[in-house]
Amino acid sequence: MSRVRIGVIGCGAIAQVHHLPNLTALHREFEVPIVCDLSQGAAQAVAKRFHVPQFVTDYNELLATDVDAVLLCHGDPKTEVALAAFEAGKHVFIEKPVCFSLQEMDAMLTAQREARTVAQAGYMKVHDPAFQFAKREVDTMESYRFVQINHLHPNNSLHLSQFDVERFNDVSPDAFKPAGEAREKAHAEAIGDILSQVSLESDTYNKAARVFYLLAGSMIHDIYSLRVMLGSPSEVISAEVWSDGRGVSIVFGYPNGARCIATWVDLPDLWDFKETLEIYGDNKRVIVSYPTGFSRGILSEVTIHGIDADGTTYS
Repeated sequence: MSRVRIGVIGCGAIAQVHHLPNLTALHREFEVPIVCDLSQGAAQAVAKRFHVPQFVTDYNELLATDVDAVLLCHGDPKTEVALAAFEAGKHVFIEKPVCFSLQEMDAMLTAQREARTVAQAGYMKVHDPAFQFAKREVDTMESYRFVQINHLHPNNSLHLSQFDVERFNDVSPDAFKPAGEAREKAHAEAIGDILSQVSLESDTYNKAARVFYLLAGSMIHDIYSLRVMLGSPSEVISAEVWSDGRGVSIVFGYPNGARCIATWVDLPDLWDFKETLEIYGDNKRVIVSYPTGFSRGILSEVTIHGIDADGTTYS
């Protein structure tokens, strides 16, 4: 079977720490003939490190090549590049967040269907063997009464300090303006009706904007994992933004009357990452604990508490 030729757009931390090392390790399945980044220094450095023959700074040049697929892990929003990739007939893997608004999603779905290519979101946690094992255990539970998500997030610089991530300051600020404008447009499409009720300079506006990107950029892992594990909740009972927009707590309701309390909080200074998905039933509890998304070689863990047929508790 021939290898999938995949071009990588975005040569930042996640490409250097995960995607390119993984694609290199899977060299029998994948070939990376070209990478792209707005930063010529980053594109060149990544190409050299991972033995990629060609690097460019314009994604259109990459899409004009004969790659089968593209991996989008550049800065958000990714909508413009994704639409161009579908138009070019490429399969597309999109790092989270895929987009910010329903309008963007509708445009992507239309383009993907017209292209008849594969589109995949970077929702990797549901493919984690630990998550899949936990899912099988949860599926055997007669019922669940309480669900809890805790995501305690230190500064990303603490995660990345263990890796040799190459960064360059060779891009003009003007080059980032189109992406910034697209980001603001998508932001307005997503929650503009809410934000229109408050002043642009208000504390409420700033907190709402901050937590919007927090949800899209990090807590999205917890939200999609929850949906795959249990299905969609029937209601959002409450949502509180606190710690100046650096914390959010949401209470979800489920059709069986169960509640999920989901909390994400920025705890920047202490390098002690915690992320758990916990499902509690009357006679079984299943807890999934994840390492940081920048970790390599560290496995997720599953803890199961239950009662066996003899009435003996086990863990």
